[in-house]
Amino acid sequence: MALPRLLLCAASAALLLLRARADEHEHTYQDKEEVVLWMNTVGPYHNRQETYKYFSLPFCVGSKKSISHYHETLGEALQGVELEFSGLDIKFKDDVMQTTYCEIDLDKAKRDAFVYAIKNHYWYQMYIDDLPIWGIVGEADENGEDYYLWTYKKLEIGFNGNRIVDVNLTSEGKVKLVPNTKIQMSYSVKWKKSDVKFEDRFDKYLDPSFFQHRIHWFSIFNSFMMVIFLVGLVSMILMRTLRKDYARYSKEEEMDDMDRDLGDEYGWKQVHGDVFRPSSHPLIFSSLIGSGCQIFAVSFIVIIVAMIEDLYTERGSMLSTAIFVYAATSPVNGYFGGSLYARQGGRRWIKQMFIGAFLIPAMVCGTAFFINFIAIYYHASRAIPFGTMVAVCCICFFVILPLNLVGTILGRNLSGQPNFPCRVNAVPRPIPEKKWFMEPAVIVCLGGILPFGSIFIEMYFIFTSFWAYKIYYVYGFMMLVLVILCIVTVCVTIVCTYFLLNAEDYRWQWTSFLSAASTAIYVYMYSFYYYFFKTKMYGLFQTSFYFGYMAVFSTALGIMCGAIGYMGTSAFVRKIYTNVKID
Repeated sequence: MALPRLLLCAASAALLLLRARADEHEHTYQDKEEVVLWMNTVGPYHNRQETYKYFSLPFCVGSKKSISHYHETLGEALQGVELEFSGLDIKFKDDVMQTTYCEIDLDKAKRDAFVYAIKNHYWYQMYIDDLPIWGIVGEADENGEDYYLWTYKKLEIGFNGNRIVDVNLTSEGKVKLVPNTKIQMSYSVKWKKSDVKFEDRFDKYLDPSFFQHRIHWFSIFNSFMMVIFLVGLVSMILMRTLRKDYARYSKEEEMDDMDRDLGDEYGWKQVHGDVFRPSSHPLIFSSLIGSGCQIFAVSFIVIIVAMIEDLYTERGSMLSTAIFVYAATSPVNGYFGGSLYARQGGRRWIKQMFIGAFLIPAMVCGTAFFINFIAIYYHASRAIPFGTMVAVCCICFFVILPLNLVGTILGRNLSGQPNFPCRVNAVPRPIPEKKWFMEPAVIVCLGGILPFGSIFIEMYFIFTSFWAYKIYYVYGFMMLVLVILCIVTVCVTIVCTYFLLNAEDYRWQWTSFLSAASTAIYVYMYSFYYYFFKTKMYGLFQTSFYFGYMAVFSTALGIMCGAIGYMGTSAFVRKIYTNVKID
């Protein structure tokens, strides 16, 4: 009887806990019910990621009993959300006249802290019912000699029924910062009825004039026309050229040995005995292909979910969704990487599985932990807590690795047998000399230009949403750009591979991967332009944060494009060698 009674008590406690949190989590309130004003972070306006706890500045707390905060999601913890209770007494539909809630005893150290924040254009962020509110700390006079602190928070909250649908903050009460004085902090709350629907309450934070500008539409149309032109060009050139190749090879089949010896044999058929030779470093190559396929699956699924669910309405939901989808799609990595490694004759499949499973997590975590040391040095809220690090490591070892193992076993058993249309020669064929522009290094450098050209306008909007104060919500555009990128990448790598094989160079696996992956180099170069000419970021923390995570983003994009290019090229190569008669 003790166990059922214990379970009943636990269930009752959980129910009471849910009721206690029902207001903020379910976004419904009763009249006079408590509404919590959370203070999040403060930091320089031009450095969006350089944020600190709100009370790292010498602000004072309201007299009301504080509420202990907990991180709701892993995404919140990784994004540096540091919610702390403001101590302000706010009740649903209960107006509050201007009321002093605390007093700052301004000594020289506190004044210097406020002056530094005002000089660097610090502003803070708050939340009411998950709706963000921004306010400026203070301002300087025209001469930059005197500094003033905003001391009066004037809140105007809109409600529709029993839900909060709008919040506005007006900062008033400008007080000059003079050492050894007392500054009173005050607030007021005005409730007003609103016609805004709860589902539309985030629309005010969106910027349609920016994201749905004619330039954005024109860039999508331009990229789409590029796809049509490129696909048509590739189809016309390759089909006509391949038809001539097939005719020439068929004619050669009808010649006798003497005529064939006197003939000038050249072209991609001559490397049929080496074209399906395993790539150099097959373990790394197959791990990159598996990781790229997984990144593509994650991108596709997350964009679909974002189009359906409006993930921007909840803190950290996009990052939490991406982590969950990445972990859940680990079998994709194992399947494609493991099957490719098996087809190339690899025997150390366990090592390949570990490398494939931890390649992307190690890159991301390594960069994040490096930046974390800088964040700890700056005492920034972006510093990842130790518990969050442990949680991420547990996800890698206890979710990603086992699922990757399942995918690897399935891949090796279902599609791990080499079924090439041509037999591989025992001795590699020597690669003849060719013109400089047919060298793999040149092809790799040029291969990423067109894919980058199809996405660079979208890169501007994505960068602005992440590094500036814009909420990205046009995921339909992002899906179109992803599809366009895939088509352009496959077309470009097929053309590059055809010219390479026609020059009797059979090293097409790495060339197709790297020529598509070189898109990442151009994206990273563009990030330098964006940093110096489109932003006003400064400081070691923001610079390391920007270029560190841009390197991670560019590398992941490059691995994805490389895998897409290789998969499309592999199907093309298999197709052309299947349709030609080989002795």
